[in-house]
Amino acid sequence: MIALELEVAGEMLMLLPQKAIYWPRTSTLIIADIHFGKAGAFRRLGVPVPHGTTAQNLQLLNELIAAYPCKQLIFLGDLLHAAGTSASTMQSLLEWRESHSTLAMTLVRGNHDLRAGDPPDSLSIDIVDEPHLLKPFAFCHYPDIKSDGYVLRAMSIPLFACLAVTRLCACPVFYLALTGLFSPHLGLSLAATPSSQIRMNRCLLLQVIV
Repeated sequence: MIALELEVAGEMLMLLPQKAIYWPRTSTLIIADIHFGKAGAFRRLGVPVPHGTTAQNLQLLNELIAAYPCKQLIFLGDLLHAAGTSASTMQSLLEWRESHSTLAMTLVRGNHDLRAGDPPDSLSIDIVDEPHLLKPFAFCHYPDIKSDGYVLRAMSIPLFACLAVTRLCACPVFYLALTGLFSPHLGLSLAATPSSQIRMNRCLLLQVIV
């Protein structure tokens, strides 16, 4: 899969088909809304969602870290989906963190983090409020945060929908506006923002999910 190089705010970013952003100059990998524990939370409510999403997401993170020189990893909110994340999920996260013990990690608090609580100290993740400024960017979770920096944000789930022959194709996109860039969610997504709601901006389609 081929990344798209894009210059914003005087910096080169790589928009990755894996629904992540890489900032080469600072060797930073940026992940939006990974929502560990989301599938389990929905299953507890009786919603039939698949098992194995934690292992899949951790494997994807491993592949991204191996593919791109990475000094720091920034989560744009919602590391954990809800309070009461299972012990097995937390153990998997701890083992994964220990395998990347020298990699700096930062979580910009999102709405689900406020409900789930901060991750435990054993994960060695720096916790910050938004906007988290690393010039020229402001790292945020909420879509309406105002900042002097160019905002890299999450929360809304940009989606491009199109009818392909007899069925609807749902395609996660990067949504480029004048003042910021929305990243698609890496974690399990059960809702999205149709492209008709984000007209007059650029939707950058990197991968189709049929």
